[in-house]
Amino acid sequence: MEKVAHFEIPAKNKKQSQEFYEAMFGWKLQDVPMSMGGATATYTTATTTETDPQTMTPTEPGGINGAIIDESSEIKAPVITINVDSIDDHLEKVEEKGGKVIEEKQAVEGMGFYAYVEDPSGNVIGLWEDAKK
Repeated sequence: MEKVAHFEIPAKNKKQSQEFYEAMFGWKLQDVPMSMGGATATYTTATTTETDPQTMTPTEPGGINGAIIDESSEIKAPVITINVDSIDDHLEKVEEKGGKVIEEKQAVEGMGFYAYVEDPSGNVIGLWEDAKK
């Protein structure tokens, strides 16, 4: 069974959203430059639970961390991201199961790969594949 590994909350104003989530819940938010899909972008991580410093894996059972992202025309609501063994295998099945590919598989340098799909009800879901060690 594949598990929820991450969440993303889209924001029209990331700075305002960062201040809100820090003040409301005590989350640690940090802007991190990343190479995603061949472009460099700033990704705002949201630490909601302690992690192992080397693997960034939550140390608390059931805990997940996430990010505050820029709202886009495709992503206007929170997104849960599922950790999968193979994004390619899942993308092959999306349309046959009534969904739609929103964003094809993209590399996150040194970490893994992501893609976005839409379920039959129109919800956007992220897929994450760890880089092979």
